[in-house]
Amino acid sequence: MTVTFNLFDSIYPLLSWLLFSLGLWKLLIKMKWKRPWMACIPGLRTFALASAMDMDREGVICGVLELILFVDSFLQPAVADSRIVAAYSILLLVLAAIMIIYEIRIFIRLTTVMGVRKVWILLWIPFSWFPMMIFGFSPKFQPKSINFTEDWQAGTSPAEISAASGVAATTSGLTVNLQERTARDFLKKRYLLKDISLSIPNGSLVLLLGGSGSGKTTFVNAIIGYEKAKATVILNGHDVYREYDRMKYRIGFVPQQNLIRMSDTVERTVGDSAKLRLPKNVSNKDRRTRVEEVMDLLGLTAGKEGLVAKKSGGQLRRISIAQELVSDPELFILDEPDSGLDGVIAREIFTKLRGIADEGKIVIVITHTPDRVIDLFDKVIVLGRDSGRVGRLAFYGTPDEAREFFGKDSMEGIVMCVNRQEEGGEGMADYYIAKYAELTALKNAPPTQTPEPETPSAAESAEAPKEGDPA
Repeated sequence: MTVTFNLFDSIYPLLSWLLFSLGLWKLLIKMKWKRPWMACIPGLRTFALASAMDMDREGVICGVLELILFVDSFLQPAVADSRIVAAYSILLLVLAAIMIIYEIRIFIRLTTVMGVRKVWILLWIPFSWFPMMIFGFSPKFQPKSINFTEDWQAGTSPAEISAASGVAATTSGLTVNLQERTARDFLKKRYLLKDISLSIPNGSLVLLLGGSGSGKTTFVNAIIGYEKAKATVILNGHDVYREYDRMKYRIGFVPQQNLIRMSDTVERTVGDSAKLRLPKNVSNKDRRTRVEEVMDLLGLTAGKEGLVAKKSGGQLRRISIAQELVSDPELFILDEPDSGLDGVIAREIFTKLRGIADEGKIVIVITHTPDRVIDLFDKVIVLGRDSGRVGRLAFYGTPDEAREFFGKDSMEGIVMCVNRQEEGGEGMADYYIAKYAELTALKNAPPTQTPEPETPSAAESAEAPKEGDPA
């Protein structure tokens, strides 16, 4: 009996490993994994299974732990100290426990992919080879294409769409030539934005539109240099990225949330912002003058002694704007300045922004209710998320040109054109991105010249037969 059990103890682990590998090989083929042979290599096989289901991080951690424990099974520690042996054993137990936790997470994802109940985990823990053989060899079980999160595989494969041609930088206004903005998601490179080129003149109030997840905030962060992209951003002849330490004071950004001290007066709140944002060489008199100018422009002078906490939603938004505007920025960007405000108050806010732009500034605004104030805007930027879920430029021009380009009467209708179908949109982002790129190429193409008829030489004219002459 002892001999039989010893034989079983030595054969079963090898047999279990072999059956698991065979089942995983067949499963990876079903999942269209390019390297199914990884199923036979300790460490790599766990990574292959996890990565095929977009779990790279879990796959690497679990794979490394599996490899460590696999190598340890062939080692015989030659240490006499029992305390070291005990500590080593405890370490191995901890690593094994961590590996089991990650394996369970991977297998739970596998049950979702295979469309089976999570009760299968009861088989996986003691006999992992058994469900793997069933999933791999049974034609009844086929992997399903499932988006585990909203952004699963987002940006890993941008749609093949020709890029709109870049624009030449000028000494006046804002020029953006953004090739790509990427992020590293562990082992995956994800594209957040791609191929956005435009030029905005000074004195412009610009509306930034886009469908859900199209990269509006990412685009803004790239422009202001907060999250740099592979791009060139020129503001009035100065490179924002190369001269960032100086240019960051020429850019104002108002986020969606009101970041204000509620226990202070309006005047002191704006005044403290002026102390922080204006250069140190600005005198106290000039700083006070600037604070008064901004408060007058935004209609805050009358209640300047009142506490911020007592102000209404519209007044709080104007205070937030004043905190950034006090530095006299050349580029001013606002993320939903009308959020939570009714139509009358929102109109008042945008009228103030129109006045700021008329002073020669560039003002870019993100808003989800654009149609009630669209008459105040000079330009419209429309970003669309392509079929690879990458933010691209779908249009840039005047509001009237935008209506004609998209064939819609409203800005909200334009957003629905580029929104995905699963979000109630028309799912036409790829079409309009390509259409705008083609339109831009035609505008920038050199004019075709009609070749002038060749003038015959004097000798040819003399030799040419005249009308009435014999041939």
